[in-house]
Amino acid sequence: MSDFGKFIEKQMGSFFDDTVFNDFIHKELIPLSHLKERHSSWILDMDLPMVDKKNIEITHSEDSITIKAKLTKTFCVSRGNTVTEFDYFKKTVKIPGGVDAKQISASFKNGILRIMMPKRVQGKKIPIK
Repeated sequence: MSDFGKFIEKQMGSFFDDTVFNDFIHKELIPLSHLKERHSSWILDMDLPMVDKKNIEITHSEDSITIKAKLTKTFCVSRGNTVTEFDYFKKTVKIPGGVDAKQISASFKNGILRIMMPKRVQGKKIPIK
């Protein structure tokens, strides 16, 4: 192999070791997600292909939400002579400030998990007499 080929192989190996393949040890994939702010809420959309609604677990802590979803069938990734099997998606997302934790809700449709996080009402309506 040429010096250039060895260099590229080393760089690609370093890239994959440091980013994409960190979760090979835990056998969990990190799903794509998108957090967007609306006037009265935050919306977290997460791609969960090959997942059934009944196999999604959402847990909420003081400052984050963790989503774990079991795949309907094992997903395999081959790297060199090694094949790694993945059974789960898992991701923890920090909750933005000002969210009303008691009002968080979720829905799942066509492989997309949507978590609605309403913002706390910042004032009190004053009636006029």
